[in-house]
Amino acid sequence: MSTTGRPNAPRILVFDVNETLLDIDSLQPHFAEIFGDAATLRTWFAELVLYSMTLTLSGYYLDFFALGRATMKMLATTRGLTLEDDDMRALEEGMRAMPAHPDVEPGLHRLRDHGYRLVTLTNSPLRADIPTPLDNAGLGTYFERQFTVDALKVFKPAPQLYKRVAADTGVAPADCMMVAAHAWDLIGAHSVGMRTALITRSGNAALVGYGIPHPDTAAGTILELADQLVAAAG
Repeated sequence: MSTTGRPNAPRILVFDVNETLLDIDSLQPHFAEIFGDAATLRTWFAELVLYSMTLTLSGYYLDFFALGRATMKMLATTRGLTLEDDDMRALEEGMRAMPAHPDVEPGLHRLRDHGYRLVTLTNSPLRADIPTPLDNAGLGTYFERQFTVDALKVFKPAPQLYKRVAADTGVAPADCMMVAAHAWDLIGAHSVGMRTALITRSGNAALVGYGIPHPDTAAGTILELADQLVAAAG
């Protein structure tokens, strides 16, 4: 059964990967061992996102996993710690092996069964000789394309990334809906005319303020979003 032919229904759902689909909290043991505090994961991730945007605004590029290692070293230095090569390897291996949130696969299955085209847009690099984090999590077959920022060498939320996804899938940005757990990602998608859906994973919420675009919809899980979209189209 297809519902995507109904007026105003998005034709393509564009998913963020890290935290939206894959559980970054699986990395907590690495941070507990190195920093003595699992909550340092959230500090590191916020710094990683900050410096990814800084590089893009300044005209530089370093792939997300390499930037993750550099950011972790910087954080360790501020705390008087020295990281070993094994620490860096363990972090990257962990980033490639993050499990899916339990709601993701049933939600994607429901969306695909109702005719939605599914793609991803991630800051994480894709390499031809290494399975992607999505593939390792058993989700790769749900998506017709896995887009990465590596192609343009800028990080989200650079507008050209969202435009490229729409162009390469053969639709207008208005026919796409960006699905992410991060308000900054949705603001970037909104800037080119995509619709947006916020997944309110733990620690994430809408950014509310004068002139800030609100998400078109919000849901606690991918399965809840699927139920909303199917009901709205039905």
